[in-house]
Amino acid sequence: MANQTLKRGALPSPRSTLAAAVPHGARIGAPTNFLMYPQKISWWGNYDKGDCVSAEEAFAKACNDPEIFISDDEVIRWATAHGVLNGATLVQVLDFMQDDGFVGPGVLYNDGPYYTVDWTKPQVLQSAISTGPVKIGIAADQIEVAYRTTGGATGWFATDFHDDPNLDHCVSLCGYGTISWLAEQFKVDVPPHIDGTKPGYAMFTWDSIGIIDVPSLIAITGEAWLRQPTTVIKSTTT
Repeated sequence: MANQTLKRGALPSPRSTLAAAVPHGARIGAPTNFLMYPQKISWWGNYDKGDCVSAEEAFAKACNDPEIFISDDEVIRWATAHGVLNGATLVQVLDFMQDDGFVGPGVLYNDGPYYTVDWTKPQVLQSAISTGPVKIGIAADQIEVAYRTTGGATGWFATDFHDDPNLDHCVSLCGYGTISWLAEQFKVDVPPHIDGTKPGYAMFTWDSIGIIDVPSLIAITGEAWLRQPTTVIKSTTT
């Protein structure tokens, strides 16, 4: 893993699309702490392909109840068929997934309609995450450094980031709570230099889930989307 070049593949969505999108409105009653932690996750092709935007879709399906595991081969096939194997905007993939999702036994796993999420407002972002995984576009340089601290194992910490507007990667936010609470769920210790009482978010990327603090998330995020519902199962049998 030390010598592995981590692939990315996200492109910023057009400003016109962002401006025209319907925003998610915060719902009342989101839990204080929340986490979707699938039993089985994968690279979904992002190990050696720039298909992070499609890989995030497979992770979102794994967060379903019951969990839906999409194979790496299916994600790569799907991304290849739609021309998004090595680069895509988030909305390109969101659009494709509404009508022509991943193929399962006699079904398609599609997305529901999508809405923008204001990631700078905790009430709005936490409401969205408690509804389903939030697909975000980020600048990944600092995330890669944090990821490498554990050799890619789940439970890395991302803190003290500086502003970076260079969006080039797609990841998923799947939980929130205090940093200590999230660390407990992943069975890792909070490093001494990090205040575990501060709020944080659980972030999936590259076959792992880490914990990012709020200022760092804001510093690297360029767009955020909620699918509602996350998964629409459509029969392909007659």
